Amino acid sequence: MKRISEIYLLAIALVISHTTLAQKKPQQPNVIFIYADDVGYGDLSSYGARKISTPNIDRIGKEGVRFTNAHATSATCTPSRYALMTGRYPWRQQGTGVLPGDASLILPTDRTTLPSLFQKSGYKTAVVGKWHLGLGEKGEKINWNKPVAKGPKEVGFDYSYIFPATSDRVPTVFMENQAVVGLSADDPIEVDYKNKIGNEPTGKENPELLKLPAALNHGHNNTIVNGIGRIGWMSGGKQARWTDEEIAHVFLDKAESFIEKQAKSPFFLYFSLNDIHVPRMPSTQFKGKSGMGLRGDVILQMDWTVGQILKKLEELKISENTIVIFSSDNGPVLDDGYADKAVELAAGHQQAGGFRGGKYSAFEGGTRIPMLIRWPKGIKKGIESNALVCQIDMLASFARLLNQPLNKEDGPDSFEIRDAFLGKSLKGRETLIKQGGALSLTEGQWKYIEPNKGPAYYELTGIESGNSESPQLYNLSKDKEEKKNLADQYPDRVKAMTSTLNKMKEASRTRP
Repeated sequence: MKRISEIYLLAIALVISHTTLAQKKPQQPNVIFIYADDVGYGDLSSYGARKISTPNIDRIGKEGVRFTNAHATSATCTPSRYALMTGRYPWRQQGTGVLPGDASLILPTDRTTLPSLFQKSGYKTAVVGKWHLGLGEKGEKINWNKPVAKGPKEVGFDYSYIFPATSDRVPTVFMENQAVVGLSADDPIEVDYKNKIGNEPTGKENPELLKLPAALNHGHNNTIVNGIGRIGWMSGGKQARWTDEEIAHVFLDKAESFIEKQAKSPFFLYFSLNDIHVPRMPSTQFKGKSGMGLRGDVILQMDWTVGQILKKLEELKISENTIVIFSSDNGPVLDDGYADKAVELAAGHQQAGGFRGGKYSAFEGGTRIPMLIRWPKGIKKGIESNALVCQIDMLASFARLLNQPLNKEDGPDSFEIRDAFLGKSLKGRETLIKQGGALSLTEGQWKYIEPNKGPAYYELTGIESGNSESPQLYNLSKDKEEKKNLADQYPDRVKAMTSTLNKMKEASRTRP
């Protein structure tokens, strides 16, 4: 009997011990990636802006890490988003350019993506906001009047509330879990990017109906929705169409709702903002408040949105163990298709922070973007880092943080630089290929831009492309504006960097 009692007591002790250990096991951090659209390095006050203030976004860096050498892989949105999700350079796959609103899904469904990585670690995952990575099966026309077969769910998102492409492209509708929100069965949607459909007014034929005039030759003169001409033609779905001035509030509401529902267990939220992409249509709350026109107003709206997310985390008492990342998909552009006086009203504001070029460009202004990361439980306050980091490295770095192995086919161009992202090391990756019109290679302080026959200047946007038929070499530590081409002075370095770039282009990196 005594022996049985001892065994019984030992069993109880083991149960108590196991329960205590389980209770002490630290919960994995929540992760919110806030991805802004077309926000330049110099558009935030923490990066030197003086005509406008962004205190909520700045706070992330003050309470964490502010990166001064962070990059998107590309100078336009779709390829940057593809790289973030897959850890793979977008130029390795055809069809990763800026997509029309009726494009098929370009993300792989048989490889680890950023959201599926979190799913494997027991996280609930969501995407709220702009998508622009395609929907549906390749080669099949999308039927907008029923749930789309392939989309965010198939690449790792448990919940999605998105619009398909950009706010200047049709269809101008929200989709929740891959079905159009508010669609009436007797008013089916049709979309076409080649030929006009339906009999609705267009910006080209009825410019008098536009509340936001379109600039010439940009293509924003097709179907008019909410007084704004769009790229592409659309008919039907009138009840489901959004009002531009409400987009930011709708997305914020859905993001906050997801955070509230998942507050007691780990979650990953990819919060992909519409701001500050064209057409810039702030809510009444911010219209006319910046003194910099509509572009300035939506910067204020964007900052307020970020502040609301930070406030929600504090209300739910989950701020301490939530990683918040703020970044942008590419560099800035002022004139991108609508006559909103962004160029005139930006006088004195350096949207690219003194770097040359902007959106679409191979120069630094195209891919050098703001990035700020806060994690009160895991990152010290007030760190400024000049480590070379890129959004493509999020996949491998979070895999390390979550102790999730990656197959050799997963994220082939993603490097594990967790310590750099957490401010524990000021050393990031050693090299980086970036995509503007031309490809460029950065190695330390040196940047090489390969020869490209494209135009040297984009007339429509007023941005230098970085294209040249001759090789370009710049020392970024001494010449951040890339004004002095040193290719003729350092032919051996040009030769070596050309060789390195070509080798990296020819073969995909695989994991050990």
